[in-house]
Amino acid sequence: MLEEIKTRKWRWGVNRWIILLFVILGVIGVNYYPPLQPHIQVAAENLSGKPLFNVPILGEVYLTNTMLAMLVVDVILILIVLAVQGAIRSGSLVPKGITSALEALFESLYGMTEGAAGAKWGRIIFPYFAIIMLFVLVANLTKLIPGYESIGFLHSSDHGSPIQQLAPGVYALVKGDSAHTGGYNLIGFLRGLPTDLNFTVALAIFSVFMTQVVGVRAHGLKYFVQKFFNVLNIFSKPGFGVIDFAVSILELISEFAKILSFSFRLFGNMFAGLVLLILIGTMLPVFAQSGILLFEFFIGLIQAFVFGILTMVFMSQAVASHGGD
Repeated sequence: MLEEIKTRKWRWGVNRWIILLFVILGVIGVNYYPPLQPHIQVAAENLSGKPLFNVPILGEVYLTNTMLAMLVVDVILILIVLAVQGAIRSGSLVPKGITSALEALFESLYGMTEGAAGAKWGRIIFPYFAIIMLFVLVANLTKLIPGYESIGFLHSSDHGSPIQQLAPGVYALVKGDSAHTGGYNLIGFLRGLPTDLNFTVALAIFSVFMTQVVGVRAHGLKYFVQKFFNVLNIFSKPGFGVIDFAVSILELISEFAKILSFSFRLFGNMFAGLVLLILIGTMLPVFAQSGILLFEFFIGLIQAFVFGILTMVFMSQAVASHGGD
């Protein structure tokens, strides 16, 4: 047993030297090619140049770097599903690796869902809660991959930076005065998916829409009357009926407010993290940026949990009784 402990300790030491090696390489790279503050814009960058197709109402649709990021997130999720499926088919009763982590995560999420909505509706609400949280979590954390937003193609700009050739067809931005002679800016092939407002709005609409679907499954079409246009007691109990009607109108307004709050909460936090990583990366030494990366990791984790659990809570409220019954 003692020899095994010593072996593990020496293995940890080898891993420590590997990490130190990457830190040294990072310091050397920063000294030879100091990081530059890239161009920052709210809208996703256009990669295609020309529109892919036209939509009658929406107009021209371009290929953006967040669309490619969506494909990357989808591929990661598919690989996770295949890994879990393979572990289940192996027949092993003891989960290992990613299967064990996902089992612990989903078991905890299901317990929260069942405690909020009950056993009957918890089984229906849980898939939405779990997939939204996992999807947003992967989308938030992929932007922390090195080179995720810093590898792309260069485009000429009047206020860009000079470039230096590293290899045939490979260039890097370097520091220099190009305000009068022109230069280049970088457009990354990939960009953090939640930093695109289109993604957060679409996800918010899906969350609110499926909340209404779950509410209709629980109460039928009277769900809309009871919650959003409650005139059931306006004649039998005029005083309380008017109050119920006013409250139902506020509930209707709050459903649209949920779309705004969902969209801008996730977008604002993740876009602010993108700007923070860019600014810190150009001001602090490379070994001092790990704290900011760890901070962004927890922000991405918290935002995914908040988005998912709010969806679960609203669905639990939708299946609850809204009338005298």
